[in-house]
Amino acid sequence: MSQSPNSTDKLTFSKSTESVTSNQMPKTDHGFDGISDKFARNIYGTTKGTLRHTLLCYHLQQLGILPERCSENSSAKTLRVLDAGCGLGQMSTEFAKAGFHVDAIDVSGESIKYAQQQALKDNIEINYRVGQLQDVSTNYDIIINHAVLEWLSEPFVAIDLLIERLQPNGYLSLSFFNKDALTFGNLLYGNFDYVKKGLKVKKKVRLNPQQPLSVQPVLAYLKEKSEVKVTHEAGIRCIHDYMRNIEHQTLHYTALVTAEKEYSTQPPYKWLGKYFHVVLQKL
Repeated sequence: MSQSPNSTDKLTFSKSTESVTSNQMPKTDHGFDGISDKFARNIYGTTKGTLRHTLLCYHLQQLGILPERCSENSSAKTLRVLDAGCGLGQMSTEFAKAGFHVDAIDVSGESIKYAQQQALKDNIEINYRVGQLQDVSTNYDIIINHAVLEWLSEPFVAIDLLIERLQPNGYLSLSFFNKDALTFGNLLYGNFDYVKKGLKVKKKVRLNPQQPLSVQPVLAYLKEKSEVKVTHEAGIRCIHDYMRNIEHQTLHYTALVTAEKEYSTQPPYKWLGKYFHVVLQKL
């Protein structure tokens, strides 16, 4: 197994005295129990959440990983999907509607309950449960891990575990909060002291990711691993978050989506995405 950047033989949780070995999943520093409704409103009830979801689905469809619609003869019915850190279940729902067998886990019991209720309303079957990745013993054809790494104290350990749970030729879809884009955005807004302090504040906001990752170290780590190959790279929200007139995020939303799709895989624009999306295939 490749060594993660700054890794040691013993990995510790940043908010716990408990330690884990390198084959265990680090706990999240943040859970969303008590704020799931707020999370749904503030993230997925806004253009930033809707756009992020739309773009992730678009790229997975372009790669042939997520069919746009389910057919009777779809091969999806024989494939198993794990949504690791499923949150409120938006991506689990997309794969279930496409005909996949979907298992979904999250550390937040409240988020799981919310997702289960939504699945009942949509009349779809998804195996939701509270849990962490080290509890999973099954290997999967597709694993989704979106907007999770930035909440973990040891994200590179999580990446290794996700790869271990992939079937040969299986796909891992990773997205994470881009520290470089966060830095750039704050510089544009003139928050120079905040940037100088390493993007740290005394009073943390629960909905703000606490461990954003720089893109290049993640890509370098993934590309060093002989058991996988990187098949896709894209920035998510390369334009939206930098619009000077935020009313245009809503007024010109359709044109914005088109532009985001066009520029999301093109350098230098992709490096500015507020989230970064990487897809790996296991060899």
